[in-house]
Amino acid sequence: MVFNSLTFAVFFACVLVMHNLPLGWTTKKVNLLLASYLFYAAWNPPFVALLWISTVVDWYAAQKLVHAHRQNMRRAWMLLSVVANLGMLGYFKYGNFLLDNFSAFMATLGVAYTPAKQSIVLPVGISFYTFATMSYTLDVYLRRAKPATSFLDYALFVTFFPHLVAGPIMRPTELVPQFAQPHRASADQLRFGLALMTLGLFQKVVLADTFLAGAAEMVYDGQGAPGALDAWMGTLAFSGQIFCDFAGYSTTAIGAAMCLGFAMPDNFRFPYAAVGFSDFWRRWHITLSAWLRDYLYIPLGGNRHGQARTYLALMATMLLGGLWHGASWTFVVWGGLHGTYLAGERVLRSRFAGWRPGPLSLVGLGLLTYALINVTWVFFRAKTFEQAWVVLRGMFGGNADAVPILPMAYLLPVALIVGGLVFAHWQMRNRTLESVVARVPAATIAVAWAVMAFSIVIAQGEGNAFIYFQF
Repeated sequence: MVFNSLTFAVFFACVLVMHNLPLGWTTKKVNLLLASYLFYAAWNPPFVALLWISTVVDWYAAQKLVHAHRQNMRRAWMLLSVVANLGMLGYFKYGNFLLDNFSAFMATLGVAYTPAKQSIVLPVGISFYTFATMSYTLDVYLRRAKPATSFLDYALFVTFFPHLVAGPIMRPTELVPQFAQPHRASADQLRFGLALMTLGLFQKVVLADTFLAGAAEMVYDGQGAPGALDAWMGTLAFSGQIFCDFAGYSTTAIGAAMCLGFAMPDNFRFPYAAVGFSDFWRRWHITLSAWLRDYLYIPLGGNRHGQARTYLALMATMLLGGLWHGASWTFVVWGGLHGTYLAGERVLRSRFAGWRPGPLSLVGLGLLTYALINVTWVFFRAKTFEQAWVVLRGMFGGNADAVPILPMAYLLPVALIVGGLVFAHWQMRNRTLESVVARVPAATIAVAWAVMAFSIVIAQGEGNAFIYFQF
C-alpha cells in the first residue's frame, strides 16, 4: 500500500476513526498493530512472516542478553540478532548480486560457472525495518537503553505503518516510550499533521512524478547520448525528483504519525542549501546518517585513532552506505564519491582552519556542493556504468555529436522547479517549517493548502511507488 493511493486514503481514515473511539489504550495499540500488518500485507502477504521473525528474534535476544551474566553469552545473543537480521537482508537483497559477481569472478579465472537463476523478490522496506530492529538489540547490548517491558509496544514499534517501509529509521528509544501512555492528537496536531501529509503528497505526486520524472527518464532511459544541456537538466531533474519523492514520503509519514498523536524525527533539513558534504549529510536522510555514524563509523574507530584510521572508517561507512541503497556497484561508487568528498573536506578544513567564508563565499561553496552532489546522482540514477559514463561525458561536453533530447516543455518546468527548490532551501536553511508557519497568516496557509490539495487531485497520478521502496 502506498501513501499516494486512494486505498491508503480509505485505510488511513479508518485508522484515524478507530484511534479516536472511546476504547482502552491496549485495544487501540492492538488496532494499530493489526492495521500496520494489513498495510504491509497489502503489498505481499507472505512477507509479513519476515516482520514476525525479526520482531520475535530481536525481542527474545534482547531479553536474554540483558539477563546474561557472562560477556560471551551477551555477545552470543547480540550476534544471534545481527546474524538473523543481516541474513534475511543479505539473502533477499543481495543474493542475486552475490551470485552474479561470483560467476564473474570465476569467469576471470577461466572457470565457466553458471548458477541456477534465483527468483528472489525483494521485500519492500526490508532495509529500513532491519536497521530499526537491529538498533534495539545493539543499544541493549551496549547498555545505551533498557529492553522494552511490553512485547506489544515493541511489536508496534517494529511495524508502525508510517515509518515501516521507507523511514524515517526509528530507534526504539524514540517510539516505544510513546506507546506506554495514551496518545491522541490535539486539534492543532491533527491540522498540522494533515497539512504535512498534503505537502508530502504534493512533493511526490505533483513535483516528482508529474513534472520531474519525465525529464530524468528521457535522459537516463533513452537511447541517445545527451549533450551538456540535456545531461545537466536531466540530472538536475533527478536531483529534484529524488528529494521530492523521498522527502515527500518522510513528510507524509511524520504527518500521519502526528495525526495519531505520535512524534517522529525529521529526516530532511533543506539539504540543497548545504555548504560542504558533512553539512549535506546532516541534512539529507538524517536518520540513516545517524544510524551509520552510531553503529558503523564510531565502532570502526571514528576520529579517535589518528587520521589514517579516520579516513578508513569514513570511506568504509560511505561504501557500505552506498551498498545499503542497492545491490549494484553503481551505488557503491555513489557511496565512494561521498566518502571521497568527505575526506577531501576534512583535509581542506584542517588546511584552512582559520578561514571563515563571507556571505558570497558561503553561497558559492553551497552551489559548488550542490553541483558535486549532482555528479554523484548520476551513479545513483544510472542502471549501468556505461550509462553513467555517457551522461557524465555529456555533462562535461564530451558528446559533441549529441542530438537534443529534452523539448522546451520539459526544460522550462525543470528549471523553474529545481531553481525554486534550491532557492527555497536557502531561504529555509537556518529555519524550521514550524517557525515559518507560525508567522504566516492563517488565510495564506489555507490558500496554499487548498492549492496543493487541488494539484494532487488534478495530477491524477498512477500511484507510482516511492523510489526508496526499492531499498
